[in-house]
Amino acid sequence: MNDNQEQQILAAHLPGAAGMCIGCRIWWARMTPYPCCQVQWATSRQARSMTAHFLGWMR
Repeated sequence: MNDNQEQQILAAHLPGAAGMCIGCRIWWARMTPYPCCQVQWATSRQARSMTAHFLGWMR
């Protein structure tokens, strides 16, 4: 995965008015509370890559 794919996930999976994930509802017709597992994964990957970048672990 790359940063662009993580950004696409975060752009599509937004919180709706009822606290449900809009992306899950549109793409898979699932009523999933926000943050869904896709958002949790993408934010985790972003945090990991930012930490690695700032600490000089980038390869």
